Amino acid sequence: MSVRRLALILGDQLSFDLPSLQALDPQQDAVLLAEVAAETDYVPHHPQKIALIFSAMRHFAEALRERGWCVHYVTLDDVQNSGSLPGELQRWATQLQAAEVHLTECGEWRLEDQLQHCDVPIIWHADHRFVCGRDEFAQWAEGRKQLRMEFFYREMRRKTGLLMNGDGTPVGGAWNFDAENRKALPKQVKAPMTARFPADAITQEVLALVAERFSHHYGSLASFDYPVTHAEAEGLWQHFLDCALPAFGDYQDAMAVGEPFLFHARISAALNIGLLDVRRLCADVEAAYWQGRVPLNAAEGFIRQLIGWREYVRGIYWMHMPEYAERNAFGNTRPLPEFYWTGKTRMKCMSQAIGQTLEHAYAHHIQRLMVTGNFALLAGIQPSQVCDWYLAVYMDAFDWVELPNTLGMVMHADGGYLGSKPYCSSGQYIKRMSNYCGDCAYKVTESVGEQACPFNALYWHFLMRHREQLGGNHRLGMVYRGLDKMSEAKQQGLWARGEQLLAHLDAGEAL
Repeated sequence: MSVRRLALILGDQLSFDLPSLQALDPQQDAVLLAEVAAETDYVPHHPQKIALIFSAMRHFAEALRERGWCVHYVTLDDVQNSGSLPGELQRWATQLQAAEVHLTECGEWRLEDQLQHCDVPIIWHADHRFVCGRDEFAQWAEGRKQLRMEFFYREMRRKTGLLMNGDGTPVGGAWNFDAENRKALPKQVKAPMTARFPADAITQEVLALVAERFSHHYGSLASFDYPVTHAEAEGLWQHFLDCALPAFGDYQDAMAVGEPFLFHARISAALNIGLLDVRRLCADVEAAYWQGRVPLNAAEGFIRQLIGWREYVRGIYWMHMPEYAERNAFGNTRPLPEFYWTGKTRMKCMSQAIGQTLEHAYAHHIQRLMVTGNFALLAGIQPSQVCDWYLAVYMDAFDWVELPNTLGMVMHADGGYLGSKPYCSSGQYIKRMSNYCGDCAYKVTESVGEQACPFNALYWHFLMRHREQLGGNHRLGMVYRGLDKMSEAKQQGLWARGEQLLAHLDAGEAL
């Protein structure tokens, strides 16, 4: 058997309008999808993440066959499986005597580099599923000493016309309504029930496979309920539009005990693997605003996350890889504490964020940035270890989106290239935005002593030890002036408490 052209479709490219798929003819050409060990263990991916991608791939293969495509599908337990995507591409291109091999740009530099070096000539296609292409972003960034998401976001608003007036001004008179999106969750406000999707026969088979092969990976399979088809992803999206988007703006930064999802869409995993389209999502949100179904701060805040942050970090990733992954501006060397993998810590906020991550492979952006990420930054954890953890445990984590967010925004390890200041805080921010502190073993009102909230002393310890690098940052001027007003005895007490906490981390003791 031979084919004219063969397209390799990756597990995060499950879109019917994928450029490499559009370039082929189902009557003459073939498609290859492969589950391979190399993509499951370069970090210890959460079992639910592996299950999502394998199940979605199998469902997508069936949908392609129903549309008349010739699909070659390699399962993880296939005895002839070479174990890597370059190996499978080489095997099938040779076996099918393919005259051409087509691929769409990968989401990870690591994989694209491997495929570019395999012994198969490849015709590459730009991934038009994104609003801003790699070359377009590089052109925007050219000549700029620092890149700021806000200015890029404005360009994307102009390009798409989303929430724009006819005269080129933003709807509502401002580009950004983030100041209205920082409300803690009132006791009387109840989050909607999340949409859940029971496992069909294909997913059950995948869950059994993952349970058998990846029981040594951290994370539970028990609560798996994610959409694995385009139709299910559409159901999750419509549920968000109807039930959660109106309050999303107000409470997108809120955190609450026992509420892992609140008013968040939970669609990032489906979007990142191709089950949803970013332009369609933004159009739906804009329409909901014009129809009076959602307030402007909710619509603008959601659209900013998609055509702002999401596209922005992808652009930075492809401009600077692979060098970007090695950046470590603070010279951090401390290993990631074991409790990041187990959730066993007396810090309530950390146990909540990590616990729900192990249970659902999910935490929303503030839990990632201002709880688990904030602690890693303050404690001086080696950035590569933090990045590997985020890439492993979260359902929606792919290198192009995870690495800049974690290394640049969370760890400030790029020296301020992505963000203008470190996103760090004491326990007071967590107290303001959550109800975590109420029954915590530590006291958020105290900074020194055995019962003092670890975030408090670590915050000041971080600022003290990095004053040479951060003291001139205009956004931290007020903070350093506050530090200078403290008595020498108080500063010494904060430093000593910070040293004590860091020594416990180094000894592997759970706080």
